[in-house]
This record gives sequence, C-alpha cells and structure tokens, in this order.
Amino acid sequence: MKRIAPRDTASRPDVRASVRTRGSRKISPAGLPLITPAVADGMRIGLMGGSFNPPHAGHVAVARAALRRLGLDQVWLLVTPGNPLKPKHDLGELADRLAAVQRLAARDPRIVATDIECRLGSAYTVDTLTALRRRHPRVRFVWIMGADSLANFHRWREWRRIASLAPMAIVDRPGWRFRALASPAARTLAGNRIREHEARLLTRHRPPAWTFLSTRLSHLSSTDLRRKRASAAGA
Repeated sequence: MKRIAPRDTASRPDVRASVRTRGSRKISPAGLPLITPAVADGMRIGLMGGSFNPPHAGHVAVARAALRRLGLDQVWLLVTPGNPLKPKHDLGELADRLAAVQRLAARDPRIVATDIECRLGSAYTVDTLTALRRRHPRVRFVWIMGADSLANFHRWREWRRIASLAPMAIVDRPGWRFRALASPAARTLAGNRIREHEARLLTRHRPPAWTFLSTRLSHLSSTDLRRKRASAAGA
C-alpha cells in the first residue's frame, strides 16, 4: 500500500473558540436555505449518508467508531431523500426519518443529523461533497460508508470524482469484507489505501485516500427492521 503525502499538519483547532460557528444559509438549487451544522475552520467532519429507513443503533455505533478511530470532531448523518440505487416504494417520509435519526443521536452532541441533501435538491454524493467543499473549504471532510457500499461504489454517479473530493473511511459489515476489498473501486484505488493503524491520519491526506476499518460488527439492518415491522402489522 502506497503512502500518500500528508496535508499540512497544523494543530487541531479549538472548536469552542472558533469565530465561524454558524451554519451557512445560502439558497440551494432546490429553493431551500442550505443550512449546514455549525463548523469551524480546520474541523474534521465525517459524512455518513443513508436512507436511515429506519435508523438503528448500528448507525450510531459506526458513527462513534469513526469519531474514535479517525480522530473526528463530528459526524454528520446525511438523511437522503432517496437512494438512487434502491427502490422507493417503502421509503418513509424524510421528515419522519430525520426526526428518528435526531432522537437516536441525541445523547451524543458530536453526531448531527441533517437534511442537507434534500435542500440541495440532489441525492447524489458527488453533488453533496462538491457543495460542502465549496461552502466550507477549510473543513476536513471524510466520507464514511459501509463495506457493502464499497462493493457497489463503481455503480455510483461519478464515483472516481467522489474519491477525489474527500478521503474515505470504509467500515466493515458482516459478510461484505472480501467482496468490498475485491470490488472494482477497491482495486482501482488500491494504491491510495492507507493502512488501518494509520487511520487517525486520514484527514491529513489529499484524496484520493481511503482506509478500511475493522470494528465490532453489528448485524442490525434497516431492511430486516422494515420486514419485521411489516410482518407485525400484518399479523
């Protein structure tokens, strides 16, 4: 695995003393105020997108693992209006899913739920990262996704550009490790992989850069939870 030249190694900011503490309110293409959570220059922010349909404790566990292993200041849970690669017939209302994520993450102020993708008017990660980098050029964003997503990453719109916009942290999921690491995207980006024991330095690397995080695996699944709910409702 090739070592990538790190970004500047400036000291970590004191986010409590930042002069930039309000989210942006510029109008988005969707006609909604593009409000982002409060940030400070130099902050290390993990971005974790998903339908969260419904959210569960496994999502919070991944966010906390990323906070700890990557040395992040916050993780934003981006509640998408809809995954372009998934059916929408059983997708809950965005407002309900956002509220559920907010309740689930309420005990940890470092985990923030946001509907920024709805305000952008796009469910595509490439658009989200482009907008956030433009809005907060001095914030160090990291894209966080599960191993199942890496396995299908080559199907995402402009996936190579996504990899060039932010470092990526791939979190292991039950049954997906080997498929993810053998995927077209993983093979293409093999020379940009950072060793897991160096994961805390990921935010200092210029993209493309990624690491694979082995962590305690959760077998919770939104799909299984929906099936159980449907079964209970039909009983």
